[in-house]
Amino acid sequence: MLILGPVARPLEDLSAKPARQGGATLVDPRGDSMPSRPAPVPPDDLSRELTVARPDHDQSLPHIGLVGDTYTILVTGEDTAGKYTLIDMHVPPGGGPPPHRHDFEEMFTVLDGEVRVTFRGETLVARAGETINVPANAPHAFTNATDTPSRLLCMCAPSGQEEFFTLVGQPVATRKEAPPPLDADAQAAFIAKSTALAAEYKTELLPPPGAE
Repeated sequence: MLILGPVARPLEDLSAKPARQGGATLVDPRGDSMPSRPAPVPPDDLSRELTVARPDHDQSLPHIGLVGDTYTILVTGEDTAGKYTLIDMHVPPGGGPPPHRHDFEEMFTVLDGEVRVTFRGETLVARAGETINVPANAPHAFTNATDTPSRLLCMCAPSGQEEFFTLVGQPVATRKEAPPPLDADAQAAFIAKSTALAAEYKTELLPPPGAE
């Protein structure tokens, strides 16, 4: 009877690729390489605190008016050690950002209403209870094509998007308050500032569909 099992390897092959852990090679007292082991979970960082956001009741949260929408910053990069930011988006009829792309992941969960999403030239409708994830660097946009407001929960990882919104948007008082309309000069200044800061925040503003 023929029994098939692991093929023996010369000892020199076993030591050809020493195991590594956290950038260091593990070696036993005899000089032979050892199997790698996962790094332990770091200790609790007591300098960080629990973050609680109540956007429907806490009007002290930052509310940013931008492109006709209102974005409430729930969790900042300062809260998460830069790992992500969480934003509550109130998108009125006709609202939503123009085409753009950025070098970070962006995830939306539709809480109320719906939005029409354009992703790499294809269009879909995301409705309440649905979640979409936009991969880093992919062109996309969304708009509220209905006659009622929509509400989205947006997560960007890593953080930084909340800083960009704060710099180019207009502070407003509440989660649903619309930003004041911009006249021609203010609109031109907004576009110039957004364009100037976009690259710093890993974002590229794209022309609308059909534009030269």
